[in-house]
Amino acid sequence: MNILGTVQGWIVLALSIAALGVEAFALVDCVRRRPDAFTAAGKRTKNFWLLVTGVAVLLGVVALGGLGLLAIVGIVAAGVYLADVKPALDQVMGRGGGRQGPYGPW
Repeated sequence: MNILGTVQGWIVLALSIAALGVEAFALVDCVRRRPDAFTAAGKRTKNFWLLVTGVAVLLGVVALGGLGLLAIVGIVAAGVYLADVKPALDQVMGRGGGRQGPYGPW
C-alpha cells in the first residue's frame, strides 16, 4: 500500500510541475506582447492579463505537489489566456499563419 501512495505522490508532483510550466509559459508570452495588441484584439488590457497569469503562476507555486483548488484555478486561468487571448493576439500581430479556426482554413 505504501508503494502505491509513493507512486501517486510522484505522479501528482509531475502533474503539478507540468501545470506550473504551462502557467509560466502563459506569463512569459503575456510579458512579450505589445500593450496595444490586446485592445486591438478586443481583449482586456495587458495589465489585466499580466495580473491573471502572474496570479496563476503564484497559485501554481503555492499548490506545487498537490492538485487542490488553487492548482485548478491557476491552470484554468493560464488555459483561458492560451486558448482565447493568445490566438487573438497572434492574429492581430500577423503571426496566425493563416489558420483561422474551427471552420476556416488550416
